Amino acid sequence: MMKQDQKAQLDWQEQVRRTAKGIRRRVLEHTVNSNGGYLSQACSAAEIFAALYLKLMALGPVEAPIIPPPFAGVPGPDNSGSFTGAAFHGPQAPHYDRFILSPAQYALVLYAALEEVGRMAPEGLRQFNQDGGTVEMIGAEHSPGMEVMTGSLGQGLSQAAGIAMARKLKGDTGKVWVFMSDGEFQSGQNWEAIQAMAHHRLDNMWLIVDMNGQQCDGEICSVMTIEPFDKRLEAFGARVFRLDGHDVEALAAAAAQQPDGRPTVILADTNPCQGLDLLAARAPKLHYVRFTSSEERLQYQKAIEIFDHKE
Repeated sequence: MMKQDQKAQLDWQEQVRRTAKGIRRRVLEHTVNSNGGYLSQACSAAEIFAALYLKLMALGPVEAPIIPPPFAGVPGPDNSGSFTGAAFHGPQAPHYDRFILSPAQYALVLYAALEEVGRMAPEGLRQFNQDGGTVEMIGAEHSPGMEVMTGSLGQGLSQAAGIAMARKLKGDTGKVWVFMSDGEFQSGQNWEAIQAMAHHRLDNMWLIVDMNGQQCDGEICSVMTIEPFDKRLEAFGARVFRLDGHDVEALAAAAAQQPDGRPTVILADTNPCQGLDLLAARAPKLHYVRFTSSEERLQYQKAIEIFDHKE
């Protein structure tokens, strides 16, 4: 991770780009060391996560990078010690934004982002998927950076909409940001949520969708198409911006738009092999990388060295 004084000397665009590179590198190294990982998600979404944390979201500060605490049990009336991962986003206040990670399989990318921006300590990623820990492969409400259990898939948006409605009723000025994957919109619950958000004029909701075109069964278009995605969302009452998800200035420009009574959706078209051309050889099955041989793993190990020398 870059030192804070070094980051301060860079413009925000370069900070975001370098942070995105750091996210990819962390996830690549983790995938090699663990013999598997959600690598294409880091390749496609690195600029999105970097831009969210460094430019788009208004989050409360943390005093120092946080070491994830051990699992304290599920929330319930008999467990006063349970907690969520919202602490990694600083104190909650009416003017601060909230962040909901809807596709929980992106948790590894989220952890890498939290480390890269100094919100999670380096010990955090080393706790990945350990018994009794909270840094889970499929994140839950207690995992770093998460505050709700988003279900098997497709339930995070409905929960975020409830949070946004409550904030509206209380007069909070902060936004509710939801990171989503494109494949989630094969689920009907999300379309019901969009419709409800438009009806209740939840213009404090900002969705950003990683449009990498991939899901566990291959390319989205081969499973069930969601196109024309932007037109469908607009028909349900959303305001939609479609852009290059690796263009950090385009992401910032969309996020700078003033609320207009509609929930905003940023469709970020991305490349699931961005920054790691080697990954393209696995197409069309890019959802999860598990090495099939020691030779393949060595290829990715060498890619780390090449990655470190790229500007």
